[in-house]
Amino acid sequence: MSPRAKSAPYRALVTGGAGFIGSTLVDRLLAEGNAVDVVDNLSTGSLSNLAEARTVGAGRLHFHQLDVRSSDLVDLMARRKPEVVFHLAAQADVRVSVADPVLDAEINVVGSLRTLEGARAAGARKVVFASSGGTIYGDVDKLPITESAPQRPLSPYGVAKKAVSDYLFAYRELHGLEYTALALANVYGPRQDQHGEAGVVAIFAGRLLSGDPCLIYGDGKQTRDFVFVDDVVDAFSRAAERGSGLLCNVGTGTETSINELYAAMARSAGVNQAPIYVPGRPGELQRNCLDPGRASIHLGWKPWTNIDKGTAAVIAAATIAAQAG
Repeated sequence: MSPRAKSAPYRALVTGGAGFIGSTLVDRLLAEGNAVDVVDNLSTGSLSNLAEARTVGAGRLHFHQLDVRSSDLVDLMARRKPEVVFHLAAQADVRVSVADPVLDAEINVVGSLRTLEGARAAGARKVVFASSGGTIYGDVDKLPITESAPQRPLSPYGVAKKAVSDYLFAYRELHGLEYTALALANVYGPRQDQHGEAGVVAIFAGRLLSGDPCLIYGDGKQTRDFVFVDDVVDAFSRAAERGSGLLCNVGTGTETSINELYAAMARSAGVNQAPIYVPGRPGELQRNCLDPGRASIHLGWKPWTNIDKGTAAVIAAATIAAQAG
């Protein structure tokens, strides 16, 4: 990674800050000396994810249990006056978006507009938005996917993420509110909910440690771009100062098959048990991989955690949690 100049501490607000990625970002922001407001309705996030942050950030961390769809969010942000807003709160399950597109739009579009209005009312200088590299592009023939690829999302979730990027551009033109949108690959790491969407790493970890067989849908040759959560929050942190007006892919540029993922995790867990193959799920992408070149140029960011090291960290964290529980 390129050397990074240390910036002056600032006040940040993180929506979805009690979630898997959000809480890891909060830890990073506090470690850098910033003051952080966390907004989360705790529908999927957990206060336990902020336990370390509450200790490290005593006096600099404030938690607000609030839904991003609420008009109270605008008032809160106007009072707290964050300089940088990290918008991660979302309805993140593609299947839920298909089953209930109105709910998805209420959270992911209206909730994002509330956040943008709050940022404007607060006089924030920038919004960093968590977009989805797995859904906004749709089916793409050429891999790895670059940001210049056509955006043809195939789910209401992807449509919502694409729409928010358009709103970000409009707010920049209308109100001078800067933004960076980060199209995230398949993020994994400690704190990921094994019952959540796209949480195959967490699911495998839980089942490997409990002795239950892991299920692989289809032949396991389908690929994803797995990127470790610490690498991802590094991109968010850098985007506070860089990459204005851009969509940047945050991925490894490397395809990993589900079979390869399982083999790496079984090794880390010391398990010598074959997975169980079950019929594939209709509509599932066969291949996905993001080109992180733009993030390298404009954010000075590159991923540094390979799949073996990252999954070993997940197994280790899950082991400690199981022993403590």
